[in-house]
Amino acid sequence: MGISLTAADVLPGDAADATLVGRVFDPSVSGPSVVAVRGEEVVDLSPVAPTVSALLERPDAVEVVRTHPGGTSWPLAEVLAATASRAAGAVPRFLAPVDLQVLKAAGVTFVRSMLERVIEERADGDPARAEEVRAKVGAAVRGHISHLRPGSAQAAEVKGVLQAEGLWSQYLEVGIGPDPEIFTKAPVLSAVGLGADVGVLARSEWNNPEPELVLVVDSRGKPVGATLGNDVNLRDFEGRSALLLTEAKDNNGSCAVGPFLRLFDDGFTLADAKATEIALDITGPDGFELHGVNPVSEISRELEDLVSHAFGAHHRYPDGFVLFTGTMFAPTEDRDQPGEGFTHKVGDVVRISSPRLGALTNVVNTAEDAEDWAFGITALMENLAGRGLLGSRAGRGPTG
Repeated sequence: MGISLTAADVLPGDAADATLVGRVFDPSVSGPSVVAVRGEEVVDLSPVAPTVSALLERPDAVEVVRTHPGGTSWPLAEVLAATASRAAGAVPRFLAPVDLQVLKAAGVTFVRSMLERVIEERADGDPARAEEVRAKVGAAVRGHISHLRPGSAQAAEVKGVLQAEGLWSQYLEVGIGPDPEIFTKAPVLSAVGLGADVGVLARSEWNNPEPELVLVVDSRGKPVGATLGNDVNLRDFEGRSALLLTEAKDNNGSCAVGPFLRLFDDGFTLADAKATEIALDITGPDGFELHGVNPVSEISRELEDLVSHAFGAHHRYPDGFVLFTGTMFAPTEDRDQPGEGFTHKVGDVVRISSPRLGALTNVVNTAEDAEDWAFGITALMENLAGRGLLGSRAGRGPTG
């Protein structure tokens, strides 16, 4: 199934006022370049920042993205067309807008998704049992925890009640306990971007997208921007055992980020990111459609709290990190058989969008048939060195 990637399809509604950073694969240099997206132009920022990580370490990053003349520029429409077609050619195509940052994720940060994780566990990863378990768990739990503050004395009291009823779960522990679930989602540089395939294991029979707000954090632990992400998940694997989390979460194409990174500035702040609503739209090759909304404002924990659990005296990230902040949207609509809920089919078009962050569109494939991840850290360093872009002060000095 083809996808449409025009400026109207992917840009934020207020793109003219947004500070937008992207990455492209530039065939002329056989490697990635950091770019600014300005109006109808994509401007190469390689002369001033070899990586997005380096750019975000600069105190003048917003000014650089907005005003630096950069190097080569390309029409945005042409880069989007090349991204949609995925055909090899002379025009660059967009990649995930992050590079050397560690790919982290917070799980079970919304009540609705927390209950779905409990259901997965109680159903042993079997979608046919999920509806029965959903009714039982929802009736017993939902009223108790919908307004709890995680880690509070009241949450501890509810924990005691649920334990007495035999309903306590590891997912409730991280959902309302003092410590959130923070895990490494995928290896550095493995994220896919706009227009790419997202992958689910061929043997998975119950899986779904997870539309999320993604924070981008610098090496000092300061959130400097936001983007959208799809934390693709295999519900049958994770439901059988939480120890299968890595196999459920980390496969070819299972981490999608984009379309662009929007830097925090006077017109878009962390508070604005907290207030955003993220929409999910799925169109299947079988004619199936699914729509949902993830209001970030309904998150159970403060975003700053999630960042502080990932970064602090206990853990540093010298190249920064990105943090998927969780989703409340776990699709339960029946797609095939009654009571079996939703699962992906190859060819599904998944669109995750927000008025202030644009739209990330991908096509579902199996992880086995999705494009192999072949451009790693060694390839990046060799490519940047060959282009003369590496140096001890790269990306950290004043605007050049």
